[in-house]
Amino acid sequence: MRPMQYWLMKSEPDVYGIDDLIRDKVNMWEGCRNYTVRNYLRDEMQEGDLAFFYHSNIPPTGVVGIMRVVHAPYPDPTQFDPQSEYHDPKSPKDQPRWFVRDVEFVEKFARVVSLAEMKATPGLEAMPVTQKGQRLSITKVSPSEWDLVCTLGRSNR
Repeated sequence: MRPMQYWLMKSEPDVYGIDDLIRDKVNMWEGCRNYTVRNYLRDEMQEGDLAFFYHSNIPPTGVVGIMRVVHAPYPDPTQFDPQSEYHDPKSPKDQPRWFVRDVEFVEKFARVVSLAEMKATPGLEAMPVTQKGQRLSITKVSPSEWDLVCTLGRSNR
């Protein structure tokens, strides 16, 4: 059996936030249009992996909770929908470019673990989200980074 992998997945809360996932319980994580992120979704994530839910583009940006990957990858239906902002007319249905995973809500943290706090926390300096110029919507998280951010998020500070 392979070891658990950990991820950080960003979403703008005015588009889809953790409270939306709490309401929905399970939902598709769609709209990723970057080949590295596509490869993570399609090839590297596995059912049962855990991911931080990260709110971006709203102060404070940061980790707000945890979700679990609960489905094998499948083609992102938004790439075929001309009405979707994620429509990709060059993506053929028989060889789709973009993939999604279903995720389920696990936990909402007691507080936001802000990007500024993560940058200032020893042990998180190598975390991709803390790196200057890092713009990927999904990144890997090491087991030690996972444990540290969970401790921070569950504390009342």
